[in-house]
Amino acid sequence: MVETALANSRLIDAAIQEAEALLGDRLSTSRSVRDLHGESVAWFANHPPDAVAFVHTTQEVSELVKICARHKVPIIPYGAGTSLEGHTSAIHGGITFDFTQMNNIIRVSAEDLDCTVEAGVTRIQLNQYLRDMGVFFPIDPGADASIGGMAATRASGTNAVRYGTMRENVLNLTVVMADGTIVKTARRARKSSAGYDLTRLIVGSEGTLGIITEVTLKLHAIPEAISAGVCPFPDIKAACDATIMAIQMGIPVARIELFDDAQIAACNAYSDLDFPETAILFLEFHGTEQSVAEQMALFADIVAELGGGPFDTATKTEDRNRLWKARHDVYWATLAMRPGCKGLATDVCVPISRLADCVEETRADIEEFNLYAPIVGHVGDGNFHLILLIDPKDPEEKLRVDELLKRLVMRALAMEGTCTGEHGVGMGKMKFLEAEHGQGLGVMRAIKKALDPDSILNPGKVVAM
Repeated sequence: MVETALANSRLIDAAIQEAEALLGDRLSTSRSVRDLHGESVAWFANHPPDAVAFVHTTQEVSELVKICARHKVPIIPYGAGTSLEGHTSAIHGGITFDFTQMNNIIRVSAEDLDCTVEAGVTRIQLNQYLRDMGVFFPIDPGADASIGGMAATRASGTNAVRYGTMRENVLNLTVVMADGTIVKTARRARKSSAGYDLTRLIVGSEGTLGIITEVTLKLHAIPEAISAGVCPFPDIKAACDATIMAIQMGIPVARIELFDDAQIAACNAYSDLDFPETAILFLEFHGTEQSVAEQMALFADIVAELGGGPFDTATKTEDRNRLWKARHDVYWATLAMRPGCKGLATDVCVPISRLADCVEETRADIEEFNLYAPIVGHVGDGNFHLILLIDPKDPEEKLRVDELLKRLVMRALAMEGTCTGEHGVGMGKMKFLEAEHGQGLGVMRAIKKALDPDSILNPGKVVAM
């Protein structure tokens, strides 16, 4: 074991020396820089890399990968650091590739409704660049995540019920493979039946099959009219039933977000709001002035039938922005309710018809285990989240959290859902993949082994080798 550790240390040192010769002072071994890149937003121990490389070009990434491949040194891609399942933790050491300085918008074609960006561009940066062109990029996971990271985790968010996830909105990727080969996964055409779908293989692979350096995205026209709404309900079942009815009736809501009473209380305190502390839906409707009015009228009928209301609307941009900023701040709002605690955000997704059952049974579990875990969710596509607060000084509480998480996932799987709708697997959800995919997990391992035979690409994530 000692000899192996020494051999690994020599390999890492050799790789760092070669990387430093290539990058100069953009290769950092500073403890503070390494610790920052080993930290996770959620409840995971800090696993810092041995070095951090601040990359600038695809060709540079390729040269660095070749260095790491020669020395069999792990590579961990890093975007904005907002992932929630430990995706960027260097659990086996190695070199983290930081893409924050690789943030150029390469081209925009408003006529074709697409654009190409480098992996470090963030969603807010992109939409600020696009705002005077009449188009926007709709995928909104809440955090100002990098586009490369969003593609790697198959992110979605509040707009997914109407615009889909990253899976539907990525046209092409530039990817550096485990041997340093640079691959384009597709062209700009909106559809193709030419060969294997490499784009969809890499989207959601979390840096374990290749390193994304550029992304070509679909864009959408900015709607003529946008209106938001807020509607309280007597209980969480009524709010879920309203969501189900809206989707089944074909009302094209752009966003429909559920807050339980605990979550809305946290948002009220943190964002200086005064919503009633009961189950609430935040909604947004896109379209023409007439179509938005019709959508809202249809939803108002559902609200009345289920005993909800009042259904308040907001059309001014500043009012809508305030509403959605409160939604995006739910993690920090929840943390503020128990100072000194760590947060663990998790999600599952179930068929829309099972949503109310899954949420209600999960709330019963939260009460049974005596935990603080507000619920918020993109319920239009059956996806909801728990934000659990854990006292790091209370190991017994951590055991109760682990049992709750296991019940949550197994319940979702029993309802033919998934262990994660959008957070990804990382290292946090790996233990559930066999229950979800069965023999399919062996196929995933075969793909990983074929594309990354030395397991240097983000090892210890998604599939255990």
